Amino acid sequence: MPMGTDENPGRDGTAPEPGRAPEEPRTARSAGTDRPADRRPMPPESSAADRKADGGHAAGGAPDGTEPATEPGAPGPAMTGRQRLVAGLWPPRLTRAQLIVALLLFILGLGLAIQVRSTSDSSALRGARQEDLVRILDELDNRSQRLTDEQRRLEGQKTELENSSDQAEEARKQTVEKEQQLGVLAGTVAAQGPGINLTINDPTHSVEADKLLDTIQELRAAGAEAVQINDVRIVAGSYVSDVRGGVEVDGKRVAQPYRFKVIGKPEDLEPALNIPGGVVQTLEKEQATVSVSRDEKIIVDALREAKRPDYARSSSR
Repeated sequence: MPMGTDENPGRDGTAPEPGRAPEEPRTARSAGTDRPADRRPMPPESSAADRKADGGHAAGGAPDGTEPATEPGAPGPAMTGRQRLVAGLWPPRLTRAQLIVALLLFILGLGLAIQVRSTSDSSALRGARQEDLVRILDELDNRSQRLTDEQRRLEGQKTELENSSDQAEEARKQTVEKEQQLGVLAGTVAAQGPGINLTINDPTHSVEADKLLDTIQELRAAGAEAVQINDVRIVAGSYVSDVRGGVEVDGKRVAQPYRFKVIGKPEDLEPALNIPGGVVQTLEKEQATVSVSRDEKIIVDALREAKRPDYARSSSR
């Protein structure tokens, strides 16, 4: 058969070999390029306004107007600086060593704060005048002197007992003197001597039992040998309690004003009450009126009944 007359000629004009399927025609290419001649350029991306006008049916948008889901592995939206800062700080990523260091720093800071506060607290003597400080030092010296005198007196009694020719008589004499002293302290005998009168008037009823107890303790520390509040004798076992509308001393109601009769050295008792931050200033802060006066003869005549102990017995033979 002549060439070119075949009904199914090949690409080069030759007839296909028998038994081979005819090849599909290839797409023609443009001169100088590898792009197929029938490829069309992509349409330009529609703007957001166009997508909105189209009801969200533009390419890449969902029919309901929402943004299409991000494909797996695709980069997420860009984060702002604040978001990156928050993501870096929370949740905290702490190691065990960092927790231990933070705990140690907290304990150190707490100790420093307590130390600063304790050293910065204002004391009662910080703003005291020079004469007040001198008076306080004198009071401390007087207390030390009283203790030294008591020690010497006891040592003298011991020496007298050891050197006396009649030790029995000397022992009896000292026993009588000791009985009188203990009777004054126990409140079983009356006493008189120099001292002070202390009067506390409390119109607002703000002075409670603890303030009166502090006053008694301050007087004892200053060398008071006998104390009486109104008609109640103060002894070693005395107690003060608050009751409705007043104060009780050893179970007895004490009415205002509170009058203290104190036997002791006036030069020690009065300054002890008037020191800065002492009893007088504390009571005056409670809106009470306090007056202190010295007297060369104070009579303490309120007596206490001597009680026989139920179980305690003398161990001397």
